[in-house]
Amino acid sequence: MPQDGIKPYIATSHKRCRHYQIDEDRVISKQFVRGHALNQLLIDNSELIMTARPFIEQLVDFVRGSEFFAMLTDAEGCILSVSGDEEIVKKSRSYEMIPGAYMSEMCIGTNAMGTAIAEDMPVQISGKEHFIKAYHTWTCSGAPIHDENGEIIGALDLTGNLDAVHCHTLGMVVAAVKAIESSIILNRKNQLLKNSHALVRSLFDSIREGIIYIDKGGNIVSSNDQACKLLGYNKNNLESMRVQNLIEDWDSLCSMSIRSDIFNEEVRIHSNTNRLYFNVSLYRIHDQGSVQGCILMLGDAKKVRKLANKILGRKAIYTFDQIIGASRVMQETIQFAKKVADSKSTVLITGESGCGKELFSQAIHNYSPRRDEPFVAINSGAIPRTLIESELFGYDDGAFTGAKRGGQVGKFEIADGGTIFLDEIGEMPLEMQPKLLRVIEEGTIVRVGGTDEVSVDVRIIAATNKDLKAEVEKGNFRQDLYYRLNVIPIKLAPLSERREDIPLLVDHFMHIISKRINKKPIQISDADMQWLVNRPWQGNVRELENYIELAINKEKLEFDNGSAHGQGCEVVLPEVDGSSSLEEVEKKHIQHILHSVSNNITTAARILGIGRNTLYRKLEKHNIVLEK
Repeated sequence: MPQDGIKPYIATSHKRCRHYQIDEDRVISKQFVRGHALNQLLIDNSELIMTARPFIEQLVDFVRGSEFFAMLTDAEGCILSVSGDEEIVKKSRSYEMIPGAYMSEMCIGTNAMGTAIAEDMPVQISGKEHFIKAYHTWTCSGAPIHDENGEIIGALDLTGNLDAVHCHTLGMVVAAVKAIESSIILNRKNQLLKNSHALVRSLFDSIREGIIYIDKGGNIVSSNDQACKLLGYNKNNLESMRVQNLIEDWDSLCSMSIRSDIFNEEVRIHSNTNRLYFNVSLYRIHDQGSVQGCILMLGDAKKVRKLANKILGRKAIYTFDQIIGASRVMQETIQFAKKVADSKSTVLITGESGCGKELFSQAIHNYSPRRDEPFVAINSGAIPRTLIESELFGYDDGAFTGAKRGGQVGKFEIADGGTIFLDEIGEMPLEMQPKLLRVIEEGTIVRVGGTDEVSVDVRIIAATNKDLKAEVEKGNFRQDLYYRLNVIPIKLAPLSERREDIPLLVDHFMHIISKRINKKPIQISDADMQWLVNRPWQGNVRELENYIELAINKEKLEFDNGSAHGQGCEVVLPEVDGSSSLEEVEKKHIQHILHSVSNNITTAARILGIGRNTLYRKLEKHNIVLEK
């Protein structure tokens, strides 16, 4: 302290005041903020005001009756609040020490609030230590308020009459400021935690999978919105449950997770929705080497299957644009199929083998609103009778010896939302037909070994090369199922009834097959094309496709024993009796070919697809004498 007894910060403050040209006779501040601007200032400093209020009230209560009042300012020294004994506050108003008045040194000279902010330290200013004469009757103790980063955000002042000055007054102000600072820092940390919790909660709830946290005692502690939505429980109910009451085979699932976490296991869960099965992933939570709980992630099994369908290619690839055929019968069939594609009604496609029944079923699916959903094809005649039910409807855990742990989803559940194509429906075992009828009528399936009904939304397209009506009469096919399947009948014409489409099909197959097997397409003359058009094609389009592939590989058309082509002649197969033996048929055929080519051995052998020596051996075997 200087020899004249003036505190260093007082001397420095007075020097600043003279620099600011503060008039010693000034009574009120140079600067005020009022009205809307003051309201906005109070809003901007609401955190400081609200945090400081209880501590200021406590401070004022402590000095009540001693004619002290407290003032809180912002970082610029603008008064935010004034509180204390009514008489002393009333006196302060005569100096316009009111909210909105700036108490900085630049506005009102040396004072506890302005100087504390300027010096960034607690100060006590009494009597003539104030720069302006009007404040010489006051004693003021002030201290700056800092945030968690050490930045000044305000100041607290306790002002009273000069005769009440006491060294402990500043200590009380400093204690109150420290409490305010600690409270602000704590509140901000709590707010950060609250914001972090809200952020985590938002992220938690935004995840599409259901998430459930389970403690080591099996209690459901926390869950996200999606879990509640999937399971049909409200949060309070779900988080008051034990996991054993939610997951049917929880103990088995836990035993599976002893060595490692579980990923996408299909599990049956007791939900309040129509969902019974969910894909569950289980992740254990470790703390200091021991498991403290686990996180369950629940996925909608149907959505997981949909993704699997995309990965595994369970999708229809053919469209109506890819069906080759300009004939009237084919165009009429295509137009009708397009018309019924958006219906939910069952379709029955009939026709000879090789006519393109699956191609049509895929095209119908791709023309329907279900085009983005699964298309699952199953051949009813290719599955053993003992397995067809579990293949179609799936099975529960332990349904039979050798059953997969956890059960297996069936084709109808895989196709949920899409289309299932039941090829060769005429081969469906009689004992399975009532169960298929139930699916059509009720839209539910029951897994083998299970009791609960599972809802499925599946459009059924069935196909057969049999006459199902005749099969009904024979007792091989249920009449009620036949009528349920035959709601929308589509009959595909054999190739023999649309021969005008054969050149289009030949060109189509020639192009795509040659490209696929990396071979040059072969040239087909008009006469060769006519031969192809007239050929019987009992295997229909499939036989024609195979024939073209063989021709491309051999680099020539193969004139087999179905008919002869050469030297401008065409030969039709001889009619044979149904009771004829194979050897009799072969003898008649050879005789017929020899007659058609005037007994030319070389030509006949080529048409028969055998060597000349082989033909001579067959002539000898059948005692065929060449005509002269």
